[in-house]
Amino acid sequence: MSDIHILELLSSKICHDLISPIGAVNNGVELLEEMDAESSEEVAGLIAFSAQQASGKLQAYRMAYGAGGADSSIKPEDVYNIFEALIGGDGKIKQDWDPHAPIGPEMLPTGFGKILMSCMLLAIDCLPKGGTITVTAEESDQTVIKATGEDASFRENILTALSLDIASEKLEPKIIHPFITGLMAKSYGFKISTQEENGTFVALTLTSPHNL
Repeated sequence: MSDIHILELLSSKICHDLISPIGAVNNGVELLEEMDAESSEEVAGLIAFSAQQASGKLQAYRMAYGAGGADSSIKPEDVYNIFEALIGGDGKIKQDWDPHAPIGPEMLPTGFGKILMSCMLLAIDCLPKGGTITVTAEESDQTVIKATGEDASFRENILTALSLDIASEKLEPKIIHPFITGLMAKSYGFKISTQEENGTFVALTLTSPHNL
C-alpha cells in the first residue's frame, strides 16, 4: 500500500467531514443576503453553529494528524479542551473525565496527546446513538478511553484497520482513521488494545512506550 494512497484516503475523510458544516455556513450567508434583519437571527445562529462545528473538527484533526500534535508539551487538558470544542455543539456525545488527574506517565512521551486524541475520535465512531467518553488511568503507563452508550460497538473492519491487518483493497475513507491511529501508535511506540461489551461500551487501552 503506497503512502500516496493513504494520503488520498485521509484527505477524502477530512474533506467529507468538513464539507457539510462549511457548506451550511456558505448557504446561511447566501440566505442572510436575501432576508430582512428581523428574520435573520435564526439563520445567524445556524451559521454560528456550523462554523463552530467546522472549527472544532479542524482543531481536533490538526492535533490528531498534524506534526504539532506530537509535541510532548501537549497536556491532557489541551486534548480535553479541543475535544470539547468538537463535541460541544449538539450534545450527542459528552466527555466525563478530569484532565488534571494523572492519566498517563508522569513524563508524557512524545506523541501522547496525538494518540489520545486519535483514540477519542475513534471512540466517537463507536457511539452511533450518542453516549459518554471517559479517560482514566489503569496503571502508571496505561490510559483507558471508554465509550459508553446504546449500541456501542466497533464497526466492521475498524479493529483490523487499527491493528494494520487489513488488505489494501478493503481500506477506504470511513476506516482510514483507525488505520492512521494504528500506524501512528506503532511509529511512536504505543500499543493499543481493545475491549467490547454487549453493545454497551467499548474501550481502548493505550500503553505508553515506557511499559513496552
